[in-house]
Amino acid sequence: MNTLVCTAPGQFAYQEAQKPALSTGNALVKIRRIGICGTDLHAFEGTQPFFNYPRILGHELAGDLVDADGAPDFAVGEAVTFIPYFNCGYCIACRSGKPNCCVRLQVAGVHIDGGMVEYLSVPAYSLVHGQGLSHDELALVEPLAIGAHGIRRADVQPGEFVLVVGAGPIGLGVMEFARIAGATVIALDINENRLRFCKTRLGVTHTVNAQASDVAEQLAAITNGDMPTVVIDATGSLRAINTAFSYLAHSGRYVLVGLQKGEISFSHPEFHKREATLMSSRNATRSDFEHVIASMKQGLVEPTTYITHRVAFGEVQAEFEHWLDPANGVIKAMVAVE
Repeated sequence: MNTLVCTAPGQFAYQEAQKPALSTGNALVKIRRIGICGTDLHAFEGTQPFFNYPRILGHELAGDLVDADGAPDFAVGEAVTFIPYFNCGYCIACRSGKPNCCVRLQVAGVHIDGGMVEYLSVPAYSLVHGQGLSHDELALVEPLAIGAHGIRRADVQPGEFVLVVGAGPIGLGVMEFARIAGATVIALDINENRLRFCKTRLGVTHTVNAQASDVAEQLAAITNGDMPTVVIDATGSLRAINTAFSYLAHSGRYVLVGLQKGEISFSHPEFHKREATLMSSRNATRSDFEHVIASMKQGLVEPTTYITHRVAFGEVQAEFEHWLDPANGVIKAMVAVE
């Protein structure tokens, strides 16, 4: 089969590999769609934590089930996606019902090779029924589940103001599920095109350009002087993460969905007097995947809205670097594998 390998930062190579055989406890999936995410872009740039080269990227995936051992509820030929975070099942996190932050977690396309291939073997327990959704929709379940998990971590309540920092694909998913939870969403980004997308395509009421000199004043005006009770970072930018501490309401919650390599810093007295809560949000759980699929089926979220660029698998090497340039207006690039 054909594979696309990130051999080093800034370098891709198509390589032939042996098609995987069905093994005990695993499922074989014919990959049909690959969504390109920030992790893939950062890996290509060489800025992704927990990463080694060479690596086959790709974990936003959909395909058709070829065969499976240990998945009796799934039918051969069924359109599926899967949870691409493979957990050990026995560490403290797994025993606590949080396999998304397993001590020995292996994420497809990050710690182990991912889905930029024609066929992929995955643990049978990770399979997720397609429930009649298209391959495009199924490939977008995982990034939306990241957003849904962040909202669940923040315990967002109806009527709250939720500030989402970063209007990339993950941030957009956070916004969608904040809205579904009943919150009023504020989008903060430095890219006016992305802020415009939030308004026109997602119906976000409030947008603020992070480069404005009066961001805090704008947020205060929007929230009637209270400031947002929930701030969620979806940038992975150290500067953005550190700055957003000052946008948090007293008694508020700050959730880091974005990830970067360095150390964050903030004023302890300012954070302390707010009795604020700081937490991370890593990956997603099966319940988050199920929430996303149910929301898609109910028409609460239209995932294909995010797809701005489409390419065939054989075109990825030539096109990938262009997706790094904000001027090209990429929200979500989708790769078709035939």
